[in-house]
Amino acid sequence: MSAVLVGCGRAEPRTTAERPPASPKPAAEPPVMAPGPGGLTPVFKRGPQRAAKVVALSFDADMTADEGPRAAAGEHFDNPELIALLRRLKVPATVFMTGRWAEEYPDQARSIGTDPLFEIGNHSYSHYAFTTPCYGLPTVEKGAVRKEVQRAFGAIRATGARNVVPYFRFPGGCYDDATLRALGPEKVTAVQWDVVSGDAFATDADAVAEQVLDGVRSGSLVVMHCTRSAAPVTAEAVAQVVPELRKRGYRFVRVSELMAG
Repeated sequence: MSAVLVGCGRAEPRTTAERPPASPKPAAEPPVMAPGPGGLTPVFKRGPQRAAKVVALSFDADMTADEGPRAAAGEHFDNPELIALLRRLKVPATVFMTGRWAEEYPDQARSIGTDPLFEIGNHSYSHYAFTTPCYGLPTVEKGAVRKEVQRAFGAIRATGARNVVPYFRFPGGCYDDATLRALGPEKVTAVQWDVVSGDAFATDADAVAEQVLDGVRSGSLVVMHCTRSAAPVTAEAVAQVVPELRKRGYRFVRVSELMAG
């Protein structure tokens, strides 16, 4: 699914501009946004537009609490090829992980969460909707909003992942003021996006890549997925997006770096 560029004939020395950036070091204290009026959880959608061209790629590692039987039957909710591609291309990224995904793939969660190239955000435990309607997702039980977040952080950290940031992404991106208020005591920043990749259930990698490239501006935050069964062409699309954006002068950063400005 991924593309690897190899040279032919006589090797030429790379210029500094062509050399991929070194793996970044995780920030000691990831930035968070101040609460909104009445203690509402703050929402971050994109970084500031500025002369420096930066973009953050984020990947949702989705798995609902009731999908265990499907995983046991052989369905793949992970995407190790995508993570391997990001490593080869030296692309920093933020993975928003559900607690259920971390429990299903603890070795992968630990590997991602101990690699300084990546950071892990919270995507709830069950991947149930926090408000409805929300793309047909089951709904979190009333009063269980904080428990969903706490349980997910617990499951992620139980794998040994260390690069865990205080960021939360709502399943489906669905929220309202009531959920922002209920989530307030958890002191997280809700992270949305300004560029939708369209990779969910897509079968055309070229179309996904085109949608990302058409939407990215300096400071953009792109949402993609790290789930083979639901987003089978993501790695192939990323293999197109990364070199093209670098050619356009963009530098890849994690959400924490984008938020820091």
